[in-house]
Amino acid sequence: MKNQNDDQGFRASLTRRNFVAGGSAGLAAAALGSIAAAQSATPQTFKRVSDPGQNNIPLLKENPSSNNPPATDHGDTGAIWYSFDLAHRRQTAGGWTHQVTQRELPNSTDVAGVNMRLAAGGFRELHWHTAAEWAMMLYGSARISVLRPDGSVFLDDVKRGDLWYFPPGFPHSIQGLGKDGCEFLLVFDQGKFSEEDTFLLSDWVRHTPPDVLQKNMKLDAQTLSRFPKDDLYIFAAPEPGSLAADKASVGGESSLSTTRFSFPLMEMEPTISGPGGNVRIVDSRNFPPSTTIAAALVTLHPGAMRELHWHPTGSEWQFYLEGQARMTVFVSPSNARTMDFHPNDVGFVPSMAGHYIENTGDTDLVFLEILRTNQYADFSLNNWLRHLPPEMVAAHLNITPAAIKQIPSKKLVVIS
Repeated sequence: MKNQNDDQGFRASLTRRNFVAGGSAGLAAAALGSIAAAQSATPQTFKRVSDPGQNNIPLLKENPSSNNPPATDHGDTGAIWYSFDLAHRRQTAGGWTHQVTQRELPNSTDVAGVNMRLAAGGFRELHWHTAAEWAMMLYGSARISVLRPDGSVFLDDVKRGDLWYFPPGFPHSIQGLGKDGCEFLLVFDQGKFSEEDTFLLSDWVRHTPPDVLQKNMKLDAQTLSRFPKDDLYIFAAPEPGSLAADKASVGGESSLSTTRFSFPLMEMEPTISGPGGNVRIVDSRNFPPSTTIAAALVTLHPGAMRELHWHPTGSEWQFYLEGQARMTVFVSPSNARTMDFHPNDVGFVPSMAGHYIENTGDTDLVFLEILRTNQYADFSLNNWLRHLPPEMVAAHLNITPAAIKQIPSKKLVVIS
């Protein structure tokens, strides 16, 4: 059955998110980079050398597993951590946006992410882009629109926990609703994607000769003179009327898309549920338009962990919504890195790399696993070992058949 406490914790977390002061962002990134460069395996019996010099204490407290790594860490996995709170924020009268892309996580060639806020009535202007857009509402509500090539339009109001997916090239818009607008996470299936490089309506019309616009749109020169002289991008606007009125204004049912481009994630039963938490998996099998992004919303109770596993279909891009986590990523040959994660952080796991995520706090941990694929898939270490002849496992791990039987035989996904 659906765990209402999990859902309530997730929803409450979306209004409790804390942001690090942005003034020291550059110093924080540089400090963490220098820490990462010095990682190597340390024997358990080796006395650690003190660090009496200069330190960014707040950052080190946020990342104890990087500052004082376990002895199993070794080599260079590449960057596996970044935070939206270190990213430049573009501010406008209608809202703000910032992004974590391949520029911040160089190995993330598959996925980029954008965190955006729209005030009440605020518009992310009519636009399209070369990448597909997958999104999750984090706060408030919004009205979305997307046009299909056949001329039908999809209009919907989305709330916290809802998803949407817009294929590449499909023109769309987002507008904040209610008293306080909305906030959402956007995920794109291109690592180098940038929110600064989208095809904007305002940008196109101001770079088209007026006589061509007049001929194409059948508008007179006086009307054309009112077109915006600068990009709108995110701008303030009056709140819209009802969704029903908008649907009627575009021609009613005959003009509306029969394909739904939104998905009520928190209304679905967990795909996997157990004492340690639950997982909701959404991909093209239950959300057909989402052909390039598969996702899992994971809730781990205190002390629980996402079991040791890897994904056969590519790299994993993570977004942390609530709680506190630790993750170790293993990359062949012999490279391992451990980092700590908090709300608004982004995690990255290279393609095929083994990893786990552990709840190290005293409240629920909630995070997203994002993969550029049409169907979510993973391999469990426990499941693999228990589906092999015992003699084979014993030869590799030097353990007894009795010990092998203690390893969970099922793919648990979440372990308490």
